[in-house]
Amino acid sequence: MSSDLPESDWRRFKEIHAKAEELCCQRILAEVEAVMNSGAAGSAYDRYWKVYKLIEERKQQMARVFDDFRRSTAVMQLGIMRRMKLLTDEDLGLFTELTRARIEEIASL
Repeated sequence: MSSDLPESDWRRFKEIHAKAEELCCQRILAEVEAVMNSGAAGSAYDRYWKVYKLIEERKQQMARVFDDFRRSTAVMQLGIMRRMKLLTDEDLGLFTELTRARIEEIASL
């Protein structure tokens, strides 16, 4: 699908990939912290299992977005990043018009 990704967009993707991955991890850690700090929401055991389940779910989400780092998967990953609100309008504006359109198309699915 993305084999015709322009070199300039590939370079931008590599930069944005790291930034989006960091943002995603920050969000997940904030979710974990919220569960950990919800002492009234159950026992330590209950909170542990909530954190465990949360990490398992987020691990799968992160794999879809950040694993398989290849030029041929870049547009798909960018579309998923956009849907997850990890790709800002400013980030999107760095890409060529055709790539932006493809990203938005995937994000809208």
